[in-house]
Amino acid sequence: MDKAETIADSTIHLSVLVITYNEERNIKQLLQDLDFADEILVIDSFSTDKTVEIAQSFSNVKVSQHLFENYAIQRNYALSLAKGTWILFLDADERLTPALKNEIIQTIQNKAKFTAYYFKRTFMFANEKLLFSGWQTDKIIRLFRKENASYSLQKTVHEKLNTAGDIGKLKNNLIHHSYSDYFSYKEKMVRYGQLKAHEELIKGTKPNLIHFYIRPAYQFINQYILRLGILDGKKGIIICYLNAMSVYIRFQELKRMKINN
Repeated sequence: MDKAETIADSTIHLSVLVITYNEERNIKQLLQDLDFADEILVIDSFSTDKTVEIAQSFSNVKVSQHLFENYAIQRNYALSLAKGTWILFLDADERLTPALKNEIIQTIQNKAKFTAYYFKRTFMFANEKLLFSGWQTDKIIRLFRKENASYSLQKTVHEKLNTAGDIGKLKNNLIHHSYSDYFSYKEKMVRYGQLKAHEELIKGTKPNLIHFYIRPAYQFINQYILRLGILDGKKGIIICYLNAMSVYIRFQELKRMKINN
């Protein structure tokens, strides 16, 4: 089945949502592969690069700009704009394989049994698969019915979707190009650590030496040894180190926030 037949034969009431900030290196390739959707919305956080310009060059894409507070709020705002019965939420660095695209279409057309679906993800380190380091079991809800769905405001990063009904799992993997280079991934981990600090503040966490040193060390050991990051070679060391660094930053940021309050 070619692309034209796919579009002509399927009215699937699907909105694809993408939240962006400075994603000019990723956004074009993602949007080129979404021609099966009824609606494509890009919610941008006032990018300073060409993200918006690239997105607006697609006639089937609607672009809105909304000030970023955290990921949960941004995703809920995107949901409020969507008109589709079904939502496919993607990050700019994620890619659909042809098999996954067809599985999404067939799942919706065949009157899906579940209200939401987990996607397994293949983590790409530059252009190579990362096979271990904790990512071998990575899964995330990306497809769901809009009705009664929202993101929990208690999770400001690595957001949790609240949805009614049972959750299924699709067979084909989503490709996740999260790591392009060391400094970009480090910047991402720093940002995640800072956002996570807000979660800890809400929970009333009081940072101490365990948080500053034991928690980051455990994060590294868990991913590098227990989750077999050692088998990923140099890639495993880099990913496990940066993820552990993010934990350290989380609690240093929490300490700073408590001092300033």
